[in-house]
Amino acid sequence: MASTLVMYVMICLVLGFLSSPIAQAGDPDIITDFIIPANATLDGSSFTYTGIRNLYGTHPPPTFRLTKAGMKEFPALNGQSVSMAILDYPAGSVNPPHTHPHSAELLFVVQGCPDVGFIDTTNVLFTQTLEAGDMFIFPKGLVHFQYNNDTESAAAVSMFGSANARTVSVPTSVFTTDIDDEILAKSFKTDVATIQKIKAGLAPNPK
Repeated sequence: MASTLVMYVMICLVLGFLSSPIAQAGDPDIITDFIIPANATLDGSSFTYTGIRNLYGTHPPPTFRLTKAGMKEFPALNGQSVSMAILDYPAGSVNPPHTHPHSAELLFVVQGCPDVGFIDTTNVLFTQTLEAGDMFIFPKGLVHFQYNNDTESAAAVSMFGSANARTVSVPTSVFTTDIDDEILAKSFKTDVATIQKIKAGLAPNPK
């Protein structure tokens, strides 16, 4: 009897966890047509984002540039489970390894030939050189990157199945979050001096 009760409780706990927002790690469903910020005027402009309108009216960026259109920038996306970003890759630039814990990423190349890749949970690397018009999917939560190994610039559009896909940068998370140098040196099988050199290279430029 006791074992049956324990098994019942365990099943309930597992089912409760699987149905929780934490386990789903995505956007919750809404029961209204849309969510508009308080005190906002409700008209066509409520569903319009113009932050990318003049993006290409300037000179190409000297380094990799990411322009987001997520829930923070475009509040009307709240509850709609979609967002996007524009990515500009000057020659030789890289979008460092990172993950999106809340969504897969669908990349559409509009210019150039970037190299892309992701690593699955068995540490297998999948890479591809893309051309304008190609699409590539980065599965949800997996570490991935893009690299423009070319003399010409490249550009792409990323689409996400979340209004807030979030980005976790691997270099930044590891080397700029106050993890002890000795721990990092042992983890990467190197010395503290090397770790400190890496940290110095990732430190923000003083203003």
